[in-house]
Amino acid sequence: MFIIGIAGGTGSGKTTVVRKIMERLPQGEVGVISQDSYYKDSSHVPPEERQNINFDEPAAFDWNLLLEHLKKLKNGESIEMPTYSYITCSRLKETVPMGPHDVVLIEGIMALTDPRMRKMMDIKVFVDADGDDRLIRVITRDCLERGRTAEEVIERYQRVLKPMHQLHIEPCKKFADIIVPEGGHNEVAINLLTDYIKSRLEKKKNKS
Repeated sequence: MFIIGIAGGTGSGKTTVVRKIMERLPQGEVGVISQDSYYKDSSHVPPEERQNINFDEPAAFDWNLLLEHLKKLKNGESIEMPTYSYITCSRLKETVPMGPHDVVLIEGIMALTDPRMRKMMDIKVFVDADGDDRLIRVITRDCLERGRTAEEVIERYQRVLKPMHQLHIEPCKKFADIIVPEGGHNEVAINLLTDYIKSRLEKKKNKS
């Protein structure tokens, strides 16, 4: 199994990059794991206190479960991916079944943070974007999709997102094999990654 890690700051365009790559590939041949699905379960924390949890540090993620699932997929086993609600800030009861694939994309703000995960990756990608552009995207997304006000998003950005980005996410750029400036707008980088994945799939088909 060929693993590609795609990291980058909140609002950098990681999800758009992954979506555009998947749109250009044969359906069902490439698997996608969102690191957000592996946030630790916070359902035991009172709802009014969950908003104060720092979701932008490594400790917020269930690394052991994510690594266990990656190892299972590599061994040809199926997994049940967890699901997570941004509205309630807690893990949901529903899971998403996923079988092994020849190529798997792992996308998340800290996809390149854990050295154990980096060792399992064949290509490491960092999606880069200007801080102001990221803030605009975060405000738009959180207001439209997560029921937050612009004031709440800006306060959280200044208090948590920006310092955590500088502390935990930006330093991971040095581990990247490929840096994608301008996120989902960088068609050249997206096409290069897509063509590389297609070539991997074709080689696999020719061998079998």
